[in-house]
Amino acid sequence: MRWDNLGDGPGAPADIGLFGTDAVTTRTIDTPEFRGITFHEVRARSVLNRVPGASRMPFEWTVNPYRGCTHACVYCFARKTHSYLDLDTGLGFDSQIVVKINAPEVLARQLASARWQGAHVAMGTNVDCYQRAEGRYRLMPGILTALRDRANPFSILTKGTLILRDLELLTQAAQVTEVGISVSVGFTDRELWRTIEPGTPSPERRLDVVRTLGEHGIDCGVLMAPVVPFLGDRPEQLRATVRAIAEAGASSVTPLVLHLRPGAREWFMQWLRQHHPELVRRYERMYADGAYAPTWYQRRITRQVHELAAEFGIGPAHRGAAPRRIAVPEEPALAAGPEQLTLL
Repeated sequence: MRWDNLGDGPGAPADIGLFGTDAVTTRTIDTPEFRGITFHEVRARSVLNRVPGASRMPFEWTVNPYRGCTHACVYCFARKTHSYLDLDTGLGFDSQIVVKINAPEVLARQLASARWQGAHVAMGTNVDCYQRAEGRYRLMPGILTALRDRANPFSILTKGTLILRDLELLTQAAQVTEVGISVSVGFTDRELWRTIEPGTPSPERRLDVVRTLGEHGIDCGVLMAPVVPFLGDRPEQLRATVRAIAEAGASSVTPLVLHLRPGAREWFMQWLRQHHPELVRRYERMYADGAYAPTWYQRRITRQVHELAAEFGIGPAHRGAAPRRIAVPEEPALAAGPEQLTLL
């Protein structure tokens, strides 16, 4: 495993990584919840990551306490990042989880630095900070406390219901700074969910998170992602999903069509050949020009979802609410080093 391949930025010497081999502890836990999962515990030197300037993200800084994700979403765009550690981007991404066990302490120190100007910090932009591992390591309470204590604005994108554990901290933070919460729900089709997002809570449970946050005065938007071509994009499927999002009280809905970057593309196509072989040629044609579906298709889905949102009464965030910075993945900057690529 190449821990020294995690330099602080483009041009950083390979032997000056974010953590060294002497800081790595590997654990396997023989419980039903974590069976087959290996945790690599590391002590990070820095947890505030700057997004490359070429990115079109609506934020400049991220915090990612984990690498790899037990959600095991077949399409996850972050799979490629595991290759920087010589780890497999398929099953390895789902089961070899890197945990920055000192993330809360390091973040508190970095936020207290005179050089830090209080910029917005986005979480959930690489892998889910509320994935199953968070139930064991409990890094987010410390991270949220550090942000709250400095009144530092932040946003979270998650598929995890564990965020409700930290409801009190989120409420406290929202009283002193801008807080944006978004939950990812691309579809409500249970059969599609079971096969393509096998390690996630069900769409219904995620929408319960949206509802609960709203009941406690925290606006929550929904990133309707991914809309899966030919499997989750029929008009009746889009209608059912937007209706459910509206009924959960979401403040906004933002559709995002499936994109297939290297690492994720190979894993997804393997899944497609196994579960929907009749769609392989259609996908090869649709994604022949790169990671993204054709512009005409993306615009069609966006128009349909926006029309349905208007029909069901989902509008922009309420006036006076925290600005929402949804972490919509973009193409990585070509000049970025391995650590920067994980931010997108």
